[in-house]
Amino acid sequence: LQLYNLHPFGSQRVVPCKQEPAHFCCGRDVLFVASTAASCRVEVFAVRDQGLCEPLGSFATLGPVLRMAHSQAGDYLVTIEEKSKATFLRAYMNWRCMSAGSSRVCVRMVGHKLEESYSETLKEQMSIVEMPLSDPPLCISCCPVNGDLLVGCKNKLVLFRLKYLMMHQSLTVLDFERSLILHMEKLEVLILKLELVQQSAEGTEQCAVEKPVGGGLKDEGPSKENLQLELDEFIICQKPVELRGEECKLCEIPITLESTELPTEDTKRFQVRYLLFRHFTPDQSPFGFCEETKLHSVQLLPVYQTAHEEAENKRELLSLFCFFSLPHVGYLYSVGNVVELISTYQYSEKSEQAVLTPQFLHVITSESLQCFTVRCSAAAARDEDPYIDTTVKACPPVTLDVCTLRMQLFIGPRAICHFKNHIILLTKAVTEDITERRKPTRRMLSRKADSIKSRTNSESEPGWNLYIINTVSTTQLYREMVDYSRTYENVKTESCIHLLSEAHLLVRAAIMDPCFLDSDEKEELLTAFRESCAFLGDCYSRFDTKDYHLALPYYRMSGLSMAEVLKRLVSEGDEMQTYERGFVFYLTHSLNEDSNEELSKESANKVLQVFHLADPVQLPHILCSTCMRNVCPSTAVSYLQKVEKIAPSVVLTLTKAFMALKMGDLMLYEHEMDSYKETVLACGFAGQPKLLMQRKEGIVTPTEFAVHLKEMQPGLLVAAIVALHENSKIELEEADIFFKILCSNSENTVPQLLVDFWEALLVVCSQEEVLQELVLRVTSQYVWRISKQQLPETKPLKTAEDLINSSKHYGLIFPWITSIMSVASPADKDYHEDISKLQALLCSQSIDIASALPLLEPLTEAGSIGLAVRVLCSTRLGQHEEALDQLLTGSPDAAVLYAQYELKDERRAMWWNKLLPELCKRARFLGTDCPVLISALKETLSVVATELEPRDFLSLLPEDGAAAFFLPHLLHCSQRKLLT
Repeated sequence: LQLYNLHPFGSQRVVPCKQEPAHFCCGRDVLFVASTAASCRVEVFAVRDQGLCEPLGSFATLGPVLRMAHSQAGDYLVTIEEKSKATFLRAYMNWRCMSAGSSRVCVRMVGHKLEESYSETLKEQMSIVEMPLSDPPLCISCCPVNGDLLVGCKNKLVLFRLKYLMMHQSLTVLDFERSLILHMEKLEVLILKLELVQQSAEGTEQCAVEKPVGGGLKDEGPSKENLQLELDEFIICQKPVELRGEECKLCEIPITLESTELPTEDTKRFQVRYLLFRHFTPDQSPFGFCEETKLHSVQLLPVYQTAHEEAENKRELLSLFCFFSLPHVGYLYSVGNVVELISTYQYSEKSEQAVLTPQFLHVITSESLQCFTVRCSAAAARDEDPYIDTTVKACPPVTLDVCTLRMQLFIGPRAICHFKNHIILLTKAVTEDITERRKPTRRMLSRKADSIKSRTNSESEPGWNLYIINTVSTTQLYREMVDYSRTYENVKTESCIHLLSEAHLLVRAAIMDPCFLDSDEKEELLTAFRESCAFLGDCYSRFDTKDYHLALPYYRMSGLSMAEVLKRLVSEGDEMQTYERGFVFYLTHSLNEDSNEELSKESANKVLQVFHLADPVQLPHILCSTCMRNVCPSTAVSYLQKVEKIAPSVVLTLTKAFMALKMGDLMLYEHEMDSYKETVLACGFAGQPKLLMQRKEGIVTPTEFAVHLKEMQPGLLVAAIVALHENSKIELEEADIFFKILCSNSENTVPQLLVDFWEALLVVCSQEEVLQELVLRVTSQYVWRISKQQLPETKPLKTAEDLINSSKHYGLIFPWITSIMSVASPADKDYHEDISKLQALLCSQSIDIASALPLLEPLTEAGSIGLAVRVLCSTRLGQHEEALDQLLTGSPDAAVLYAQYELKDERRAMWWNKLLPELCKRARFLGTDCPVLISALKETLSVVATELEPRDFLSLLPEDGAAAFFLPHLLHCSQRKLLT
């Protein structure tokens, strides 16, 4: 436990009570004070700025108040009062009317039917609702969401539902309805969650609504305020035991639920879910055995989702915490998504009462008010964002040691509660304390000049005070923590980090508060949050700590630029300065990312100096960062030459070449580039892609190195980009943009270098989806050039023959295609390479012809190439008869070559069933004027005569044919039959 003598408590004011206070509680903007038994009254004070209290009035109670609580919903005050040794549970409704001077009071029983005659008068009078119970009430708690009331008795909890009764349009009256009784025995620390289950007539369970209940506490729907209650009825067991979840059933505390509703067609009932059970032994105190060991200050604390402008009126429960305390130790549990012990608080002396807030734990002892830090915001931040501990964002750990911020001396603290930014503290001193108080040695908080209290009862004059203590603003305390942390900067590293972490959590808790959006401190808090992140980044950068990596997320959360961080950490002209791992880690990650920040020459040279001293092996990669464009290249080369002696690499050589280009030293550039073969250099670029490309605002742009390679070594450039793609360093679409920018082409035109990249990638790519995309892209480009008669602007890196020999995706061109193209027009010969590449692509098995048909449409009518494409497509689609018709019409001499190549196996019968009849028919029509058809017919007859029996062959011959023409083939068929 650490003790910091900070000042979370500001000025104090004395509440001007007329009678000695016994109990008090807070409303939205008011303070209720119940006097001691001598005067059975409740005084009401309006709480203004700086804790100024103005009396609103008072009202009488039935007897001395034993417990009291206020409900935000319904704005009612509920009390447990005692009279004639009997206890009564009463709710005071419409109490504000008495501050306007009304003295009318209506007393009624809960559930009592209101008469119409009372309707108008109820507006102007306070209404007291009495709620009889079979067992004496011991404790109470209100739900601020819907105003339901939970009452604790010896062995049971009774839940009263708040009802709104519409008397008429201008009058709504509040009443209660007892809706649930929860029977329990041997109550220790047992936290339950009540789930409301819809029970239909068939007995099936439907939707559930959760209601956490903790040892006599209720937090409904979920709760939106702190619920605090003293419980003295805990049983002390022999051994400390902690059970979680369903294991809590092993505690053997019987629990039964009793519904007070009459069964209906759809009955709502509760079921219990166990969260936590724990009990203790009397020897928990490090100061020895304590006879009065008991649990006190049981409290549930909800924390909500961080507020956003678009959801200003919506507050969603994020985390729920439970606190309870023994005299010398307190326990803070998270009971929301996960049940776990967050913190343990060891007190320096016996505690009387404690109150938990999202930022602090306030504890009173016999003579002081103590303020401890809490870890609720750290736990809630992780509930809100499970990925908070990354390179982008961070939060101090939940396990951070708790510390005492202040131990403020008071005489006789007796009771405490928390209200907005105020602490309400009741002190009662015995006679010797009063004498001691008159001595000037005790340090007390300063009193305001107008805070003199007036009392009329002289007998109660000595010894008691009711204070409203202002807690200082979050930003003010944050500043003090930061100033205090500077005393540890050069002495105790961990203490400095710890205190700055406390300051960060303090601000984070304030930002998570639902009232943050309406806070006057909103901008100050956001500034403080960013500043605290910067301070923590400085710590993890400057100090040698095991958590040095946290420098990166904290600096990112601070919003500081890299140049600003360099200015904070790098001393001017100090060549002997050393740099810790955290700073180097931050710079390495920041420089390796695609940042839009461009460092000045001065800042870039600082980075060079840092890595030269701290991690020289990283220099080649650091120099390729987009942020380092303005670095001095000659200095960089000199540093790289030193690194080369201890860690040579291809990336280092390429980086030296890059720097040589920036200096204009082409001799050095060529020397470096000649150090390795092109294939090795291409792989080197894959090791550091930023040598060739940089990303700005998500767009890939080429570097000066890439521009130089385009002009001097385009083959190496294409090979390098292929290597980048195969190593997942660049996407296909990014490569498109890269080459178009590099070649200064418009978005709608494709440079030849990009086509070269597609062709080269087809050789090595193995991803099926990428393959199909590449095939369609090159097909589209070939068709466009052929149809538009557009020559490439640069010489292609690979010929059709190169691609056929190196890639299975480019097939051998079929002989019948060559036959078709033999009569191509002279214009087609100018585009011979593109035509050959397209035909080779279509001749392979890689292309999906159905997908390619729309792309091939422009060529279907284009002479010989069009015929070749049409026949190829028909063939690949299995339409061989259609292909034959196209050939017989467009290129009859290629028909036999086509048949010899394509009509095999199951398609063999097409020779005599399709080709022979078609040739005979066309020859009969054209006669001897078409020698090509006659030659094709003779070739076909030779094949058919070899395949068929003489009888079958004879049946195929036309009856009107010239016998002399067919006889040699018939004779050949007969002779083959005789031989076999």
